[in-house]
Amino acid sequence: PQLSPALHSWKTSGKFFTYKGLRIFYQDSVGVVGSPEIVVLLHGFPTSCYDWYKIWEGLTLRFHRVIALDFLGFGFSDKPRPHHYSIFEQASIVEALLRHLGLQNRRINLLSHDYGDIVAQELLYRYKQNRSGRLTIKSLCLSNGGIFPETHRPLLLQKLLKDGGVLSPILTRLMNFFVFSRGLTPVFGPYTRPSERELWDMWAGIRNNDGNLVIDSLLQYINQRKKIRRRWVAALASVTIPIHFIYGPLDPINPYPEFLELYRKTLPRSTVSILDDHISHYPQLKDPMGFLNAYMGFINSF
Repeated sequence: PQLSPALHSWKTSGKFFTYKGLRIFYQDSVGVVGSPEIVVLLHGFPTSCYDWYKIWEGLTLRFHRVIALDFLGFGFSDKPRPHHYSIFEQASIVEALLRHLGLQNRRINLLSHDYGDIVAQELLYRYKQNRSGRLTIKSLCLSNGGIFPETHRPLLLQKLLKDGGVLSPILTRLMNFFVFSRGLTPVFGPYTRPSERELWDMWAGIRNNDGNLVIDSLLQYINQRKKIRRRWVAALASVTIPIHFIYGPLDPINPYPEFLELYRKTLPRSTVSILDDHISHYPQLKDPMGFLNAYMGFINSF
């Protein structure tokens, strides 16, 4: 699909770096002069770092560097196939990007959403284990991510694609804008449905480099999360850095109150911002001001 003017502008203002022969798209904006603060944004499934565009300018007013990337298989990054996509590899790509930018020894604020929450969990685990090459994490803010397999409710289309076996390649080839928009729209809830333009921008990002053909491979993260639950949940539960969760409570994928009750029980030290009742799975898109205010409140609290 042809890129909208806004999405085209986003692409042309970004850059690429190479990770093991694969091109990874990223954005890196210089914001407040004199501030040492850096924030790295980790996007969700199945979209891209363009998810952050509504709060981008606001972040540049608080941070010296605002950085985001399209994970491998997403957005404008390469989408190799066949390929074993994994959360471990995505975390390594984030670390490689920070090395590429010369920021590997700086303290990083992580802000994540959905799939990005799980990548953040792996980065947190590496930080706690003092792994070589790991990020030094100053703070972590999660949002509407399925960090607990037991409270995660994937969409029907996600279930079919991750477990479809021989059907999955057929389903990915049959996917078009109509199927995609019908499948994704419910996660926005009944009151904050995405516009046709927003859906088209998301679809254009997926279709770039034939990304619809790797969606079933990317979705294996759901199975990875179940298998490696102990490692990733333990990394959160034993956290000592400031941690926060921004929650759109009308999220059908991480439903209220089950998700929030388990989160507070598992992470009693974490603070939580619950947005308006009508906000669902994409809070940074559907309540950007509420999301930004919640995040700034957290960042300014320590």
